[in-house]
Amino acid sequence: MKRADARTNRARILDVAEEVFGKGGESASTEEVARQAGVGIATVFRHFPTKAALLQAVLTRRFDRLHGQAEALIGAVNPGEAFFDFFDRLVADATTKIAIGEALLAAGGDGEGEAAQASNRLRRAVGALLLRAQQAGAVRDDIELPEVYALLVGTSRAAAYAYLDDEVRARVLAIVFDGLRPASRRD
Repeated sequence: MKRADARTNRARILDVAEEVFGKGGESASTEEVARQAGVGIATVFRHFPTKAALLQAVLTRRFDRLHGQAEALIGAVNPGEAFFDFFDRLVADATTKIAIGEALLAAGGDGEGEAAQASNRLRRAVGALLLRAQQAGAVRDDIELPEVYALLVGTSRAAAYAYLDDEVRARVLAIVFDGLRPASRRD
């Protein structure tokens, strides 16, 4: 069992790394993480032996957090609103997630570790939200998760790389959401 201070250091390192790599992407450094976390670089490497291991842990935790948020919405009173709100949240979160993912790949990480498993859990939770929204009549029933995920990824990447401001992102999402709704429920 880890000592309390070791657990605290690990959590602080992960919090800071998420922010540092989320803003700086692959150009961010573990030294900057250590400095901002108020620990020595040796402490960072004691918890995470490589930059890739650190990034894998950051991404895994981020996906797990999003998965938990999705799971909490599955029983929502308004499944359509829950689905569309969560889709919006994922798009808004995309810039940081993409920066961390690209930093992981640049650091020699791969797409097969814990982060990939956490991403798959998130995908299944999005699928459950989709199914509930479809059962409620808020989303077309001729759409399946692969199409929704393609729209989610495409919209997320567009928002991240085109640096869409909130107003433009909201209009883009309104168009996407309009296409996901049954014809009878389009605005």
